[in-house]
Amino acid sequence: MSVLLGALLLVPLAAGIALIVVRPLRFVVPVGLTIAAATVGLAVAAALRRPQARLPLFDGVAVGFAVDDLSAVMVVLVALALLAVLAFAAGDPALGSGRFVGLVLVFAAAMLATVTATTLPPLLAAWEVMGAVSWALIAHHTGDPAAARGAKTAFLTTRTADLGLYLAAGAVLAGGVSTLAIDALPDVAGGWRDLAVAGIVVAALGKSAQLPFSFWLSGAMHGPSPVSALLHSATMVAAGAYLLLRTTAGLDATGWAGPLVAWVGVGTALLLGLVALAQSDLKQLLAASTSAQIGFMVLAAGVGAVPGGVLQTVAHAATKSLLFLVAGAWLVRVGTRRLDGLQGAARRYPVLGAAFTVGAGTLAGVPPTGLWVSKDAVLAGAAASGPALYIVGLAAGLVSAGYAAKAVWFVWRPSPPTVRDGTVGRAGARVQAVVAVTLAVAAAGAGLLALGPDILRPAPEPTVLELVASGAIAVIGFGVTWRVVGRLPAPAALLSWLHLEQIALVAAVRPTLRLAALLARLDDSLHHRVVLGAGRGVTRTADEVDRHLERGLDRGVDGVAAGARALGRTARRPQTGQLHQYYAQAAVAFGVLAALAVLLIGVS
Repeated sequence: MSVLLGALLLVPLAAGIALIVVRPLRFVVPVGLTIAAATVGLAVAAALRRPQARLPLFDGVAVGFAVDDLSAVMVVLVALALLAVLAFAAGDPALGSGRFVGLVLVFAAAMLATVTATTLPPLLAAWEVMGAVSWALIAHHTGDPAAARGAKTAFLTTRTADLGLYLAAGAVLAGGVSTLAIDALPDVAGGWRDLAVAGIVVAALGKSAQLPFSFWLSGAMHGPSPVSALLHSATMVAAGAYLLLRTTAGLDATGWAGPLVAWVGVGTALLLGLVALAQSDLKQLLAASTSAQIGFMVLAAGVGAVPGGVLQTVAHAATKSLLFLVAGAWLVRVGTRRLDGLQGAARRYPVLGAAFTVGAGTLAGVPPTGLWVSKDAVLAGAAASGPALYIVGLAAGLVSAGYAAKAVWFVWRPSPPTVRDGTVGRAGARVQAVVAVTLAVAAAGAGLLALGPDILRPAPEPTVLELVASGAIAVIGFGVTWRVVGRLPAPAALLSWLHLEQIALVAAVRPTLRLAALLARLDDSLHHRVVLGAGRGVTRTADEVDRHLERGLDRGVDGVAAGARALGRTARRPQTGQLHQYYAQAAVAFGVLAALAVLLIGVS
């Protein structure tokens, strides 16, 4: 295995496990930041040198890892998100434990393994670890029942969708691709290919909180804000979109998967954007906007606009990391996530406020920020597939300008919030300010990456008219929302995330529980009537056998033994010890033998 690639995967993993097990009381944050910085260096080196590794697992099946054009972008992005999150979390004393820092490192290692895996076995393993650790991170505050419920909902929802990966692995094997290579989906034979692609689509949509799985992201907002930033930037929620971008050849090969994925993505971008617009909780607004923005990445995978999807991933990672981290900083200082309670937060903390405003402008797609360029790169691919996708995508862009404007409007209102500066030290506040400003610059300038390597250069490129139109829509949407934000309606369906969780309960969870209860009753009935009845029958049969057959056999064995003893006693009688009796016995024996011989000769 490549030493560089092994170090990239194992350094954060080993360090994270060590911090979780040992849980040192001191130097946890410096150790975590050192490991994160080392991971950034390893990721950059891997992106430049493109290492590969292949280890045998079973006969004909290998554990494969590689850094190629697509994964090179992702490993750097994941490593930078890890460093930014840990640096920002250093300002919150409640997140300085070995358990928290260790879980974050293990989570990042699992994501690095996910984006570099070239075969399904390591992808499955990393995918599972990421889901399990995300549950632990969301429920980090063990005394918060809401966090525990949110973690359980997130885990069970994504875990249900994750079963699609196992279905895909089985279909790939059945379809004749024994190597289980991810890029070999087009080579899977017959209907097995459709089944494999369907499994991957379901797993990806669940992980990326796309319709109809989006609701789990709402409950996940009860976790610490740095965890939200990590999940929503370049890791877990982006993993599903990345997998779809990785498997566009398989989507195209089926004929149906590409259009389905594209419409799910653009539908999520529009509907979850409306959900975000209705929210009165800042983290809920940002969470719904994550589903919406990931929808553009999924749309890119569906229409084959991979460079646009990758550019959207990069720009969104910087933007959403910034917004969630600043929201978390305000939560620690002000003590609330509600938008009306955050009025004046940007005025009170101008550096964070300015950085948040830049991030919100990027989220809105206002020119010349990164998401303006990346959205148009995705929409150019949608326009090439058909005008309907393009029009719905533009509508989703308009809605994104609305929810971004709503967030900015509230935090810049003149009403001052309740101040709790004592919970953040000066050093932590400075670090948070530096991280926020750095992320704001990255979010605003991410569009320049479109001039870089081919994996980030849009194809097809958006026209000048498309760029101007989308930019104008974003500016108009931002301005109109700014004027009417206080009068925006908040329908119950949008506030409750389209009632998706309730629908899941009615359509899936409760029927499954009823089926399980029915099967349990059938099992109990079968157990009592058949299994226990059969046991009682066997017991009765054994008693009858013991009463009749076994006792007869015992008597027969005892009779044979008694006969043998009688014969033995009879055989001992001639043994008198007197020589003349032995001679007489021998004479009788020889006489009998002679008689038998004469008889036999006569017969013959």
